[in-house]
Amino acid sequence: MDLGLRDKVALVTGGYRGLGRSICQMLADEGVRVAINHRHSPDQANELVRQIRERSGVDAIAVAGDVAQEADVARMFDRIEQDLGPVDALVNNAAYCPPAATIDLTLEEFERAMRVNLAGTFLCSRELVRRLLATGCKGKIINISSQAAFRGSESGKTAYDASKTGIIGFTVSLAREMAPHGILVNCVAPGLMYTDMLAPAVDADPERFNRRVPLGRLGKTEEIAAVVVFLCSHHADYMTGATVDVSGGLAMH
Repeated sequence: MDLGLRDKVALVTGGYRGLGRSICQMLADEGVRVAINHRHSPDQANELVRQIRERSGVDAIAVAGDVAQEADVARMFDRIEQDLGPVDALVNNAAYCPPAATIDLTLEEFERAMRVNLAGTFLCSRELVRRLLATGCKGKIINISSQAAFRGSESGKTAYDASKTGIIGFTVSLAREMAPHGILVNCVAPGLMYTDMLAPAVDADPERFNRRVPLGRLGKTEEIAAVVVFLCSHHADYMTGATVDVSGGLAMH
C-alpha cells in the first residue's frame, strides 16, 4: 500500500530510542525526511540518522531541544525548515515517567512529567499549527498517550498517567479547533510494550505481564509505530480527534 508519504517532512520528539526510534525508521522507509528530536543524547540520535540514510536512502537530521521550553521548540522547527523543509507531520512522542510511587513523589518530579509530556505536546503542536496556518498548509499531528490514561498503573505512576490522560483531552480539543483548516490531530494509546521504561519490571517477571494481555504477549514497538505511520498518511484523511488503542486487547470497546 502506497501511503503517499514520500518527500514529506516529519518531526518525532524523543525519536532516538524506543517507540520513537521505530516510528522514525518506519517513516523513513516510506520516504519521509525525518527530524529526530533528543534532549541530551546526540550520539544515539546521530547514529539513527546514519542508519536511516543508509537503509532508507532519505535524509534525516538530529535536532536537540527540550520540548518543555518554548525557545527550544521554536529553534527546532527553524532548523528543520532550513535543513529538510517545512514540517508536514508531528509525532509528540517524548515522555518522562518519574520512578517514585506517589507517596514518595516530589512536586518537582510531578511537574516535570507534566511539562515534558503534556506541556511539550502543547508547545510542539502550537508551533506547528502556527506555521501551517501562516502558510495555508494542511498537516498531521499524532500524540502518543497510553492505556495507563484509562487503566492507571499498578506501580503508582500517577504523574505519568495523569499527563497521558491530559494528552487525550488536548487531542480532542485541538482536533475540533483545527478541523476547518485541514489540520488533523489524532492520538495513539499503546498498551504494554517492551521499552526502556518497562524493561526492568518485565525482565523480572515476564509471564506476569504477558498474562495481563489478551493476546498473551507484550507489544513490539514496530506494531505501534505502524499505526502512527498510517495516521500520518493520506489514508487517514477522514480521521481526526480519534484515540486509537494498540494494546493487544487490553482495551476492548
